[in-house]
Amino acid sequence: MLNYSEIDSILRALVEPTRRQILERLSRGPATVSQLAEPFGMTFAAVLQHLQTLEACGLIRSEKIGRVRTCRIEPGGLAPLADWITERRIPAERHLDRLGQILAETDQSPKKNQDQEKDEQQ
Repeated sequence: MLNYSEIDSILRALVEPTRRQILERLSRGPATVSQLAEPFGMTFAAVLQHLQTLEACGLIRSEKIGRVRTCRIEPGGLAPLADWITERRIPAERHLDRLGQILAETDQSPKKNQDQEKDEQQ
């Protein structure tokens, strides 16, 4: 059973473009808060708020050694969302497969009818 509050918090975190950019950067490897803040025209405090949101929903984790806080992607952070998507994708794919079969059968029917008409004319 999926935890929908967990999925909701992940989706709320991902709706913000800055957070998605931070995740993109962290997907290349760990980075300090200063390194993450560098490309954005915002205060250090604003970047920290984004990082707290990402950490609260389990997408990243951070550790502070001395005065330096380093962030990294949490490997299983997107798993609840991926599971939720998979649960919806599989039935949809089955419906599309069935639709493809029906369409293939429909395409065959006119050809069979044309072949039968040709046979009758000969």
